[in-house]
Amino acid sequence: MSVKSMTGFARIAGTMPAGTAFALSLKSVNHRFLDLQFHLPSGMDALEMQWRALLKQHIARGHVEVRLFFDRAAAAATPRYDAAAIRAYLESFRAAAAENDLTAQPDLNIAFQMPGVWSAENNHWSEEERAAAESVAAQAMPTLLASLDTMRLQEGQALAAVLEATMRALDAGVAEMSELRAGIQQAYRLRLEQRISELLTGPLDRDRIVQEAALLADRSDVEEELARLRGHIQHFLDLLRQGGEVGKKLDFLLQEMNREANTLLSKTSGIAGKTLRLTELGLAMKSEIERAREQIQNIE
Repeated sequence: MSVKSMTGFARIAGTMPAGTAFALSLKSVNHRFLDLQFHLPSGMDALEMQWRALLKQHIARGHVEVRLFFDRAAAAATPRYDAAAIRAYLESFRAAAAENDLTAQPDLNIAFQMPGVWSAENNHWSEEERAAAESVAAQAMPTLLASLDTMRLQEGQALAAVLEATMRALDAGVAEMSELRAGIQQAYRLRLEQRISELLTGPLDRDRIVQEAALLADRSDVEEELARLRGHIQHFLDLLRQGGEVGKKLDFLLQEMNREANTLLSKTSGIAGKTLRLTELGLAMKSEIERAREQIQNIE
C-alpha cells in the first residue's frame, strides 16, 4: 500500500440519451479530518447519502468537494414558461377587476413579458427523468473516484520520494555526528578539568565539585539522542513503505526528531574547535525536518 496525497481533482462529463449534458467533479485538498461537501441539483439528496458512504470507504482525510451539474438547455426543444406564475397573475388580475367593478380581461401578451416567466433552461423534471439522471450520475461516480485515487497516489509517491531523500540526509547527519562524538567527549573532558582546577584554587567545596562534574559529564555524551534519532528515522521510513493513513504518525515522528535536534544543539553549544561542525549539522537537520513537516501536511 502506498501513501496518498490529499490533493487531487477528477472530472467526468457526458450526455444522457435524452440530450441532457452533465458534469460530475471531485476536488480534494488537505484537511485535518474528512470533510465532505456536496453541491448537487435540487431534489437529488439521495445521491449525497449514497456517495458519502462510498467516499468514506476510499478517503480517510481531506476536504472533498463533490459537484454535479445538469444542463437541460440542449435537451429542451422550446423554452418553457412558469405556469404557476401565469396562473397567479390571472387570478390576481381577475380579483382586482372584481374588487373595482371592472370588466377588463387579462392580456397574456403582457403576462408573458413579466420577469421570470420564461426559462431558458428546462428545470422541470419528471420522476422518470430525475431517476434516469440519478442513475447516470451514480454509475459515473466509481470511475471518477478511481481517477481521483490515481492522481492522489501519484502525488503521494512524489511526496514519499522527497521524504525518503530527507530521511537519508538526516541519517547521514546522524552518522557524521556519531563519528564526531569522541571529539565532543574530549572537549568536555578538557572543560571539566579546567573547571575543577578553578574550583580547587579556592576553599574546597566537594558537593559543588561533584555537581559540576556530574553536569558536564551528562552534557558530554550525545549518543542517547543519536540513538533515538536513528530509531525515529527508521520508523519513519517503515511507515512510508507501509502506506495508508500515516500522515499524522509521520508528523508526530518529525516533532520528536526536532526535539532531539534541539537537545543536540543545546549540548554542543559553546564548544570550540572541530566540534563546531556539530552545531552546523544540528542546524541543517532542523532545516530538513521543517521542510519535511511542510510536505507531511499534504499526506493522508
